[in-house]
Amino acid sequence: MPKNLPNYLTILRIIFIPIIFSLILKDNYLIAFIVFTLSSFTDIADGIIARKFNLITDWGKLMDPLADKLTQISTLSALSIREIIPFWILIVLTIKEISMICGAFFLYKKEIVTVHSKWYGKAATVILYIAIVLSLFSIKFTFLAKFNIYIYYLALGVTVFAGVMYAKKFLIRSTSKEQKRTLLTFSLFMTF
Repeated sequence: MPKNLPNYLTILRIIFIPIIFSLILKDNYLIAFIVFTLSSFTDIADGIIARKFNLITDWGKLMDPLADKLTQISTLSALSIREIIPFWILIVLTIKEISMICGAFFLYKKEIVTVHSKWYGKAATVILYIAIVLSLFSIKFTFLAKFNIYIYYLALGVTVFAGVMYAKKFLIRSTSKEQKRTLLTFSLFMTF
């Protein structure tokens, strides 16, 4: 088993980002769905491989969720440009994801906490994945469009919940008063 295989899979996911974006803009929704799904499988595979073979790296802990969030933001941007989803969904989810990316990077650099994915973060990712897939199919099956907006509402709700839970966990694990103040400020920002 190559030592850096999980990291290579993360890099592959980053390479998929502009491909998915351009496929959606060119109305190649089926191929976009296939590449988006392949990207999601590489995400699952790199996590399983890293844990099973003890190949977890600090780079992977930081870049794996970053690759997920960039994939989501890019795909949502393309869907919004094509007017498949409302623009406000892109804005709200992008603000939330960017705040979490910045916060996680800040906390990692300050060595306050190491950022780990939890079930609620994974649940938010899965629900958003389902919403994006339904958006890609709503072009051919228009009845999905009305139903799909509720999946986005659910994704938004779970994303906010995940943000609150991560902030709470970070606050509990912090030790100094300065760290607690920093984390409290970050958590208030994350939860609007």
